[in-house]
Amino acid sequence: MELTPAFTYPAQVPVLLRQQGYAVLSPQGVAELTGCDLGELHALRPSWDDLPPDRYLKDGGRYRSRRHSCFVVEGGAVRQAPRRAHWQPVEYNALHGGMQRWFEPMQPQVVDPPAWARLLRALGQVASGRKGEQPWFVEAHQFRIDTQGGIGRPTPEGAHRDGVDLVAVFLVGREGIKGGETRVFQADGPAGQRFTLTEPWSLLLLDDERVIHETTPIQPAGELGHRDTLVLTYRAGGFQGA
Repeated sequence: MELTPAFTYPAQVPVLLRQQGYAVLSPQGVAELTGCDLGELHALRPSWDDLPPDRYLKDGGRYRSRRHSCFVVEGGAVRQAPRRAHWQPVEYNALHGGMQRWFEPMQPQVVDPPAWARLLRALGQVASGRKGEQPWFVEAHQFRIDTQGGIGRPTPEGAHRDGVDLVAVFLVGREGIKGGETRVFQADGPAGQRFTLTEPWSLLLLDDERVIHETTPIQPAGELGHRDTLVLTYRAGGFQGA
């Protein structure tokens, strides 16, 4: 049984991030928060059909494809940073931490449209509302998890933090699958919530210092299926590096 998330209004995001460490927005809420028309966001979706395989999975799986690019958001300015490896310490990613993982960059049809910069700026304002105005170092990940092997794992590392300040997880689409339940827990307590994101361009926002999160495996519901997400992480002080 899929549990529907409790969507909030954009104006309530700062309060909920402060009180409980996370907030969930409907697609309409995302449009209001970012100033992006939903048609502009849906226009980005075809690029998820052209993601190279993730060749770094230590569990031997072939269920994940992805692209990765980096940006700096400072006030109203958004600039793409030079290509760099994705790196996390083992303290935050026990499975893939400590590895220099080089992924193919995101394509111009995603990062060039005006909607992309508006999206990054809006979430930069959310991060600054929590941590103070400053440059934000953003890593953007396009993910497709598929069920070619019978099961796909959106978070093979399990429940985790990302070692950043703010995490934004957009559901871009899900087709022909069951599972994929999102779970959010207090980092220092027993409280938690679970729900399933089903609407394209719905959004989970996380204060990464306050909560840990995971998504349960997906299975095919008939034919081959997949789950597409866009994950943006905002970090103060610089990109994570070895």
